[in-house]
Amino acid sequence: MGYRKTLKRLALPCLALLLSACGASSLVVQGSYPSPNVRQIPLTLGVYYDAELRDFLYVEYSETGKEEYRIASGQTHMQLFGSVLPAMFEKVVILDSLESATAQGVDAVFAPSIEEFQLALPQKTRLDSYEVWIKYNMRLLGPGGEYIADWVVTSYGKTPQETLRSVDAGINDATVGALRDLGSNFTLSFSSVPEVRDWLASKQ
Repeated sequence: MGYRKTLKRLALPCLALLLSACGASSLVVQGSYPSPNVRQIPLTLGVYYDAELRDFLYVEYSETGKEEYRIASGQTHMQLFGSVLPAMFEKVVILDSLESATAQGVDAVFAPSIEEFQLALPQKTRLDSYEVWIKYNMRLLGPGGEYIADWVVTSYGKTPQETLRSVDAGINDATVGALRDLGSNFTLSFSSVPEVRDWLASKQ
């Protein structure tokens, strides 16, 4: 599947972040995501985005260890789920914390997280495309935090290298492609996860 870079999260003081970012290209991923045409589940779903997902940042380094690209995709991930989940569930409630689920009267809490982000750049792979792979951990919890389901979903996006396309545009489009792939995979596979299927059956 070509050259891959694994996930690197930053946990540095603001000053260090600013200093290390010098010379690096910063990109905030932006895209649009269609709502799936599916039969709604007549339940209320709480959704909790932790700080790591909301502020998710991937850093691509050069072979010498210098920062080249800083790619922020947390907001566009929330935008994707904001398009997909309301189409799947009768009601969706965004939660400030897992502890607030009971007070909100939700039937379950969905808490996604990003486990791995991989990027392949044509200038490094010598191929003619930008590629992005993302691995997710999806958790479904009861209102009180009890376990319902925990499963992995992967997604992939690819966009061709073009003469007039900037590197930022190539990375953005490949990432958006991976998120659209996630939306499709998640929608189609959700009810097929054994624990989710059992939970849905218990709610009928």
